[in-house]
Amino acid sequence: MTTATDAGRLRDALGPLRDREQVAERLLESSAKHSFDPDRELDWDAPFEEGKWFWPPELVSLYDTPLWRRMSQEQRMDLARREAASLASLGVWFEIILIQLLVRHIYDKPMDSSHVRYALTEIEDECRHSKMFTRFISRAGVRPYPVPRFHHNLARVLKTVSTTPGSFTATLLGEEVLDWMQRLTFPDERVQPLVRGITRIHVVEEARHVRYAREELRRQMVSCPRWEAELTRISSGQAARVMSVSFVNPQVYTDVGLDRREAVAQVRASGHRREVMQTGARRLTEFLDEIGVLRGAGRRLWRSSGLLA
Repeated sequence: MTTATDAGRLRDALGPLRDREQVAERLLESSAKHSFDPDRELDWDAPFEEGKWFWPPELVSLYDTPLWRRMSQEQRMDLARREAASLASLGVWFEIILIQLLVRHIYDKPMDSSHVRYALTEIEDECRHSKMFTRFISRAGVRPYPVPRFHHNLARVLKTVSTTPGSFTATLLGEEVLDWMQRLTFPDERVQPLVRGITRIHVVEEARHVRYAREELRRQMVSCPRWEAELTRISSGQAARVMSVSFVNPQVYTDVGLDRREAVAQVRASGHRREVMQTGARRLTEFLDEIGVLRGAGRRLWRSSGLLA
């Protein structure tokens, strides 16, 4: 068990914890004012604009590699379109997991609490996001790009054995890196208007989800037993390893006429790609370090994922 002294030290380091109900009530107010119906907000029938990207080129996995420099502009833009579809596929997979974790979290909580009501509101958001992503994949004219079967099944285990703080750590992992990328995407006028609209909706609504997860994770890391904190560190590190290799399905390289093995090797060797992923994760890893998640074996797993500098 976490000793009173240990908990006290961590509480001192984290500062005062905000009241759970007050946080939920503020998030519910924000949800009432700033929630969107993608089916109505976005013009799904508008034709795509010629010469515009589906994803900022600097965020495409092969950007600034020798292979990228040999590719035609048409290949580059096709790869961006397919990587956007791959990320949308990843988003659906992750949000289905997140919905299950949220349902588990509130199963034993008072059903009349604002904390539970906000969790149900977030589940509504995630359902809309998943539908939005699947509709985008179809509209982009490509097939879904699911995560590898091994990782798909590994996630079954991780979400089944996940602790409550582990669930919220995984939530932030899935939300914050993609959120950083999307914040660069929605104001970028080089990008297709539909993609910009999708990322704008997602950024606005995910900001509430991140706040909810961060506040609850702070609380959990102060109060959970020592074994649970240690399991959270290890499981989140493993989740980081899975997430880092699942951002882009390697099938996208084959589908644009590239040699898959060469493309994967160049992505792994790319200093630009490494910087993109670590920069996208930096705000999250600094927070996790602050609250005691990035320690011991867990920290080593995070470092091996490539997300932690």
